[in-house]
Amino acid sequence: MGIYEELQARGLIAQVTNEEEIRDLVNRGEAKFYIGFDPTADSLHVGHFMALCLMKRLQMAGNQPVVLIGGGTGYVGDPSGRSDMRAMMTPETIQHNCDCFKKQMERFIEFGPDKAIMVNNADWLLKLNYIELLREVGACFSVNNMLRAECYKQRMEKGLSFLEFNYMIMQSYDFYHLHKTYGCNMQFGGDDQWSNMLFGADLIRRKLGEDAYAMTITLLMNSEGKKMGKTASGAVWLDPDKTSPFEFYQYWRNVGDADVLKCIRMLTFLPLEEIDAMDKWEGSELNRAKEILALELTRMVHGEEEARKAEEASRALFGGGANRENVPTTVLVPEDFTDGSVGVLDLLVKTGLAPSRGEARRLVQQGGVSLDDGKVSDPMARVSIDQFGKGDIMLRKGKKVFHRVTL
Repeated sequence: MGIYEELQARGLIAQVTNEEEIRDLVNRGEAKFYIGFDPTADSLHVGHFMALCLMKRLQMAGNQPVVLIGGGTGYVGDPSGRSDMRAMMTPETIQHNCDCFKKQMERFIEFGPDKAIMVNNADWLLKLNYIELLREVGACFSVNNMLRAECYKQRMEKGLSFLEFNYMIMQSYDFYHLHKTYGCNMQFGGDDQWSNMLFGADLIRRKLGEDAYAMTITLLMNSEGKKMGKTASGAVWLDPDKTSPFEFYQYWRNVGDADVLKCIRMLTFLPLEEIDAMDKWEGSELNRAKEILALELTRMVHGEEEARKAEEASRALFGGGANRENVPTTVLVPEDFTDGSVGVLDLLVKTGLAPSRGEARRLVQQGGVSLDDGKVSDPMARVSIDQFGKGDIMLRKGKKVFHRVTL
């Protein structure tokens, strides 16, 4: 089985423009491909996970990744999948986020001579003269065709700024520049990028001719990766300061029964034969599959030691064990108490289990908060300092989100 066939078997490919060409290129290890990452935050999240794993798999098969950091497109903001315009970031914030991305990506991708390369589209996009850009590539874009693109259609009713309208041109220019400058012959992206990627390949055809176009390949990744990026409480980050290794482990430990094997196929590097054998697992065996998924991915992001700590803490919590030291912890100081007690709502906000007192109140009223083994039903409930006599208390949101509080 070649790497292309393995990607298919793992469910990672949704659509391609030139299947025979891409099969031959990646199986021979001759693809020079790029995936773009806009620095919209100071950390990657699990929605980026599939792209990172895909790059790693293809690099292991001898292909060369080009990691494109969107230091230039970050000034505009991708309208795809958005109901409103992104907040404008300062140049300093964009650069800081780019630096954070690079550090995290080095855990997945091997950079260096004849290895992966990392480029920043700020290096060419910020130097473009507006009039020159319009003259060079403006005539290659049909406004009618752009407005038919799904990424724009969904925004037309609520409003699409002219700033965002230019995003497609900038992304297309990226592929044109990478192809011309680095010999990049392939682009990967999710389903929300399909129109942008096709426009990029067409720009190459119009500017460099049919021979150049014949060497550009667009591969659409399965959209499941994007769906994995968000939870009810927000993004699950790869930065341990934003999402602890324990919380990261728990996120994967708690995936639905119907999704666990799909995630193992797409995101882990376990042999397909081993995964196929899990297809017959049912009931309690699926919990074992979730533990395997959580351990493998936490190990990949946070290393062996942190992954094992997270596994032990999870088993201690759900198995009634006493070792809870690796559970996310908040330490209270005397100033947190008033007359020897602290309100449950304040505790939920301080631990980060609720973003505000209003949200904390809603959680309590809906029966979603427990303290140690008891449900909290009164939003005005308080926790006295005497309740920390055993050293700590365990605050729980819902059934699966735990937080340890100690003095």
